[in-house]
Amino acid sequence: MDTGVVDNPDQHRFELDIDGELALAYYKLDGDRIVLTHTEVPQALSGQGVGSRLAKGVFEQIRASGRKVVPRCSFMAGWVSRHPEYDDIVVG
Repeated sequence: MDTGVVDNPDQHRFELDIDGELALAYYKLDGDRIVLTHTEVPQALSGQGVGSRLAKGVFEQIRASGRKVVPRCSFMAGWVSRHPEYDDIVVG
């Protein structure tokens, strides 16, 4: 499934481009774990489910990479708590 989310490792973030506006999920690497630290959704895209679409894409990419995820960002932690299908890759 193509969620439109791309990893930008040079910037340590996942990106979702919606009509030129970027929703972003920042991370840092900790061994084989990806620590999600902060999520930003432009005000213009607020309330349209963009954050959830970004989150789904982020967790799908992390699963495909074989890594585990540590959701330190409150938005990502809240999202994944409502999506138990990702429990197998969540740590911490």
